[in-house]
Amino acid sequence: MRYGFLMAGLLLIAAPAKAEDHLRSTYVTLVLQAFATKVECPGTDVVYQDLVQKAAQMKLPDGTTEKVRKAIAWMHTGGKMGEKQDDDLMAEVAVATQATDLNQRRLGMPNWCEAQKTNLAGLIRAKGG
Repeated sequence: MRYGFLMAGLLLIAAPAKAEDHLRSTYVTLVLQAFATKVECPGTDVVYQDLVQKAAQMKLPDGTTEKVRKAIAWMHTGGKMGEKQDDDLMAEVAVATQATDLNQRRLGMPNWCEAQKTNLAGLIRAKGG
């Protein structure tokens, strides 16, 4: 019986960590897609401060945006830019990259770019706007 209570207690302690991991994975995907939109979709820009605000809204730790940006840069330049981050974050970037690439191929780049205007509203903007 005590074993059951111990397991329940451990699950309750672990639950917030899993929720935070899920939030960070979601955020990593948003950031990766925002930067991919900037690169792949003409006339689109990303405002870094908007990404920082989104992280704060999601109650992610301070510095998350910079860690994610560095991880994406490191992975997408073969280590020439950015900095390698912890293994979990690098795995999240890899998964987000694969999912984004798959969506781009599935939808075609023009349709993917158009979808990002809705999906990333508040994180991407028209250049000069």
